Amino acid sequence: MKNYRQLQKELAVQEEKNLSLIAQKSELEYQLSVQSEEVAYSRKQESDIRSLHQSVRQLKHDMKNHLMVLASYLNSGDYEAAKAYTSEILDKLNSMHSYIETGNSLLNHILNEKLELARSYGISVRAEIESLSFSRMHSIDFSALLTNLLDNSIEASKNEPFGELHLHIFQERGYDAVSIKNKIGKSVLEENPELRSTKEDKEQHGIGITQIKEIVTAYDGIYDFYEKEGYFCSRVFIPQ
Repeated sequence: MKNYRQLQKELAVQEEKNLSLIAQKSELEYQLSVQSEEVAYSRKQESDIRSLHQSVRQLKHDMKNHLMVLASYLNSGDYEAAKAYTSEILDKLNSMHSYIETGNSLLNHILNEKLELARSYGISVRAEIESLSFSRMHSIDFSALLTNLLDNSIEASKNEPFGELHLHIFQERGYDAVSIKNKIGKSVLEENPELRSTKEDKEQHGIGITQIKEIVTAYDGIYDFYEKEGYFCSRVFIPQ
């Protein structure tokens, strides 16, 4: 018959095994959620690319007709009608945008979704993207970081008369970096130096700033928010 001390020892061993199994289960559940997200992003990416290809095919099909109409206006000397028709074609071309392919399905999904949203508000977008993995970051953290950065700039830009958003993703001195700047009509930091998130400040970059700082700090990174030459600038650096 086992004594009390032996039973305690066996119980402790069993509890340790149970804790190990619980930890393994949690890790497997996390990996499953990450993989599920990646599958969803990949499917959305494929759908976006198919849609873009369809738009390009339609444009090529229509271009012959467009050129025939223009030639007709020019041959008849109706230059004003030719100019107006050309302007309509250019507006249609400008409403289309190329699909951004970075080699990172999560990055593709976020960039194409958010930059399309920016364009829908009439915001002029300029993007310079290097193919980076941000491999140190969990997918959920990377998604929250980049989404909040872009949402801040889009929210602040959509009510500007001439909204501009400049995005740069690059490597610098051992860091994976994201730099976003948007045109501002007046200083944000003078009115809200702490970038606090309140209902009144939502157009002034208050959205998600706390979460951005927490994520960057968790990865021993660097963040900076400043203004320069009429732009509000957000920069984050994550060690590689």
